[in-house]
Amino acid sequence: MKTALGEFIKLRRRQAGLTQEELAYKAGVGLRFIRDMEQGKESLRLDKVNQVLGLFNHEAGPVLKINTGHES
Repeated sequence: MKTALGEFIKLRRRQAGLTQEELAYKAGVGLRFIRDMEQGKESLRLDKVNQVLGLFNHEAGPVLKINTGHES
């Protein structure tokens, strides 16, 4: 399942002209982590997410969740 985070990373990586392997190396994370991130894996280590986001001058933070009425 694609996620906003995964799509953001993939877009920024491509804009920077980097392969997944190059991004992993520059961020100091494994290739598998980059692939998992881009593919929308639901559970990722926040410190590693921020390592990757930091290359693009971003960091993870709280975002207001919009109530869609589907929550119980």
